Amino acid sequence: MKTMLLISSLLLPGAVHAAIAVVAHPSNQTSLTQDDLVRLYTGKMSSFPDGSSAIPVNLNDSAPLRADFDQKALGRSSSQVKAYWSKLVFTGKGTPPKEVASDSEVLSLVANNPNLIGYVSSDAVSDNVKVLLTID
Repeated sequence: MKTMLLISSLLLPGAVHAAIAVVAHPSNQTSLTQDDLVRLYTGKMSSFPDGSSAIPVNLNDSAPLRADFDQKALGRSSSQVKAYWSKLVFTGKGTPPKEVASDSEVLSLVANNPNLIGYVSSDAVSDNVKVLLTID
């Protein structure tokens, strides 16, 4: 009985999460590591590895993918990330990434600005952006 319950829970549509695609403008020729991504989204780095300016875009707290990104990409819970940025903002040492409401908004912004970097569900990726990194 436990085996059947486990199998059925794995087959439920809500149990399957799409990978996260880190996207940039199609002209972006840089390669990106997971460490680079963490440094960009924690304000410790402000340029791509090739030296060009990098401006991260985040989904807002209400987007389900945001919690997955915080955990899988940054290795922190959403509350830990929020506390981290609160401290930096309070001390005047940083400004968190701009937040947007949806994958489509991230795609639109990134497609129109070569300095932006964002993330979307891998099944939302369009030809208007370049995938720099995929996080499962």
